[in-house]
Amino acid sequence: MAKTRASFVCQSCGAVAPRWQGRCDACGAWNSLAEEGFASGIGARAALGAAKGRIFTLSDLDTPTEPMPRLTSGIDELDRVTGGGFVPGSVLLLGGEPGIGKSTLLIQACAALARQRRRVVYISGEEAVDQVRLRAQRLALGAAAIELAAETKVEDIIATLHQGACPALLVIDSIQTMWTELVDAVPGTVTQVRAAAQALIRYAKTTGATVILVGHVTKDGQIAGPRVVEHMVDAVISFEGEGGRDFRILRALKNRFGPTDEIGLFEMTGRGLAEVGNPSALFLSGRDLEAPGTAVFAGIEGTRPLLVEIQALAAPSSLPTPRRATVGFDSNRLAMIIAVLETRAGVRLGQHDIYLNVAGGLKVSEPAADLAAAAALVSSVTGHSLPKGSVFFGEIGLSGQIRPVAHSLPRLKEAAKLGFTRALVPASAQEPQDSNESRSRTADLDRESQADTAPEIRADICTDVASLVATVAAPARREVRRG
Repeated sequence: MAKTRASFVCQSCGAVAPRWQGRCDACGAWNSLAEEGFASGIGARAALGAAKGRIFTLSDLDTPTEPMPRLTSGIDELDRVTGGGFVPGSVLLLGGEPGIGKSTLLIQACAALARQRRRVVYISGEEAVDQVRLRAQRLALGAAAIELAAETKVEDIIATLHQGACPALLVIDSIQTMWTELVDAVPGTVTQVRAAAQALIRYAKTTGATVILVGHVTKDGQIAGPRVVEHMVDAVISFEGEGGRDFRILRALKNRFGPTDEIGLFEMTGRGLAEVGNPSALFLSGRDLEAPGTAVFAGIEGTRPLLVEIQALAAPSSLPTPRRATVGFDSNRLAMIIAVLETRAGVRLGQHDIYLNVAGGLKVSEPAADLAAAAALVSSVTGHSLPKGSVFFGEIGLSGQIRPVAHSLPRLKEAAKLGFTRALVPASAQEPQDSNESRSRTADLDRESQADTAPEIRADICTDVASLVATVAAPARREVRRG
């Protein structure tokens, strides 16, 4: 007969141990093992309700198929991140810190789709229906035709959805509160989260409904639960922001139907989340034009040119090992830039505490930010402000040479649009053609840039870090000669 066998599953990584222990051998987490049971032995197949397999049809790779139309939400920033809209039958995992605005974003997306006369269902496992209704009324969305329910059992949710027409969008808030009777475990455990997600994914694939799963995050910003759920879904989207700022960043970490480096920008207002039409102006607002140690970086986020301010502070240090701290910038790249400036340009930074910050809370990861970071460092250590109206972009090599980066023309056009008159750029602005995807995206950016007039900005060539140091020191020499 079937008997229940207990095992201990790590709630951080999903590893299984035969007995309880204080520390997980797989991931090293402490006090993360919880007891879970499952049927085993003779009769376990019947206890689990398993059925015989069925024969299915195999298709050829060249079988003609019609592309599925995208389900656009009407929120441009959300559609940008998802790759042009939701794909019917896809499953998205949305993560973010508590209070960041996940429920607000989803209720606005549901209302936008409901205005298109599509069926939208919002299932809340954490809040009562009245609480969701109050939020919608606060956002002036109380009249939207959104179907609400407070339920956590997956079987009941799927049975209810089968009663009417297939919904265009199903929101599950959150996946950690869902449970299925097929698993003998507490809701929120690794086994329950995995089983509930699998049931909802199966429903999406068989009916064509788009499903959004809301996920909790851990202290280090990772989505809570087993990592296998991120592999099961079609897209993983992160909603980021800082408590002291009003803007929010929607970022695609994984997307099977679109690019993964796109971002959407929102501003939290009293009437909900508002789209930011000009993000560069938002990130550059309120900056001090005369302060040394600040440089404007012309970057690319996905297909969007974006200008941000990079701030650097070099302070004399009395410590044996000076401190290096970064916010929004890779600390390893900062260490490399400091070494190159000292070795190739003679800028002495070894006895200084170095602090580097990307203003506005944005995280910059592309190597093109090297030149702007180096310019801010040189400006801070020398005390000379950078030339007015200048932007910087370029990758720094270990030899001190400034290497070319992709999409130079869109960066220059964005800078010219915001009133910048000068750009320090690498010697070569040729676009790399590494893959078909990069070629197509580069062509799209070039067509958008060439559709307008040429940028009214002067591009000065910066060949190496030595020429960068000379450029920063040139305004100071001119002031001395005038004096």
